Amino acid sequence: MNFLTLDSAAVGSALVLALAFWFIGGGYWAFMIVEMFIFLAVSALVTWVGTAYKKRKKLYQKSRTAENVVANGLAPLLFACLIYLGHLHSISFVEYAGIFGFIGSVAAITADKFSSELGVLDGVPRMIFTFRKCKKGESGGMTAVGLLSGLLGSAIIAATVVPFMLYFGVAAPNLYIGVAAVLAGGFIGTVVDSAFGFFENKGFGTKYTTNFACSIAGGIAVMLILLA
Repeated sequence: MNFLTLDSAAVGSALVLALAFWFIGGGYWAFMIVEMFIFLAVSALVTWVGTAYKKRKKLYQKSRTAENVVANGLAPLLFACLIYLGHLHSISFVEYAGIFGFIGSVAAITADKFSSELGVLDGVPRMIFTFRKCKKGESGGMTAVGLLSGLLGSAIIAATVVPFMLYFGVAAPNLYIGVAAVLAGGFIGTVVDSAFGFFENKGFGTKYTTNFACSIAGGIAVMLILLA
């Protein structure tokens, strides 16, 4: 059974991930699952953008595997564990950090998906660090459209957390700071993805470790911005 861009094994992995969020997410489990579903839905949309062109250039990936689910879902799950520990031991600081770490990690994987799927529709990409021209879809490559698309993906997740923050009584200016932090964290995550992609091309790591680095970096960035 396939769902959106997930193959049958990936669907099973996603359901296990949802159960994990339900078990350890406390009062935030529904929000976490909704955020992950939003990521999945908008990722499917940008995957389908320019399908004919992507197929012609052999850049189209119709289905994602269980490995993709793990690579993108592991960091959000780790931040959910942080929420659980903070709540269990009544350490509000840790719980708060976990919440925004989770949001930042989702913003990062969303930004990265937008950047990679829409960036290939732009002109010739250039490799991060060296700025040499590279092939479309090559890990570590960046385009202007890709970077702007990453910001758009991050902005979508930042916008979705506004009702969540309002529900928990976060008022301005903290509300605006929270949204800006998530936006920045998502963008930082996709830049980190390109940086790790550069080393991936040199034989260090895989696309899965690169995706994990992207998501964990986005979460940590948001935590540092808000807790500094």
